[in-house]
Amino acid sequence: VSINSCVEVDLTGQVCSESIGTRQISGSGGQLEFALGAYYSKGGKSFICLASTFKTKDGNIVSNLKPMLTPGAIVTTPRPVVHYLVTEYGKAILKGKSVWERADLIINLAAPQFRDDLIKDAQRMGMWKRSNKIV
Repeated sequence: VSINSCVEVDLTGQVCSESIGTRQISGSGGQLEFALGAYYSKGGKSFICLASTFKTKDGNIVSNLKPMLTPGAIVTTPRPVVHYLVTEYGKAILKGKSVWERADLIINLAAPQFRDDLIKDAQRMGMWKRSNKIV
């Protein structure tokens, strides 16, 4: 089992843990190696955890789950390696999921006030539509 945190995640499941845009804030700390080790271990589980939002210096609430990573953001863990993604709104198993399934699962982990905008962004980017939903 591996448990790592991150700064932001995009709707495809790419994980940024090292930068805010182009501003480096940490190193990878071996996140990819731990995630891969757990991912490929028999019965292994890898968790990437983050708060769904953060508060800016001026008091605005911003989502950490984004349509695309902030320009210049470093991809610490690529989307095919992300097994579980966790926020305070639950967990999603991303392993083996299609792009639209990932987008749908990640949107459901976002703070409720950001979900409609994320759906619109995903639709605009061609990765999500209501007809994809399994009823």
